[in-house]
Amino acid sequence: MTETSLVAEARQCAVLFRLGRDVEAALIMVQICSDVQSAMGCENVEVQSRWTVLLTDMLACQEAQDWLALADYLDHELPQLLEAATAG
Repeated sequence: MTETSLVAEARQCAVLFRLGRDVEAALIMVQICSDVQSAMGCENVEVQSRWTVLLTDMLACQEAQDWLALADYLDHELPQLLEAATAG
């Protein structure tokens, strides 16, 4: 999956979390995280570290059922990370 399509998927997932459709969004998020994890295998250590921190934060939000914070990570932080990965 390309960076552009991952960003689009992440933003659509964020919309679902904001609409309260957390079960549907969580299923999509699993696929997004899997795709990002695969893409991160080729990246430098700094980008991989940033991904690990971001994923940890996202999972903490999911565990706390803080859907709005999770949506923000998907809508803002993840696209920034993906852009940094393709730029570097």
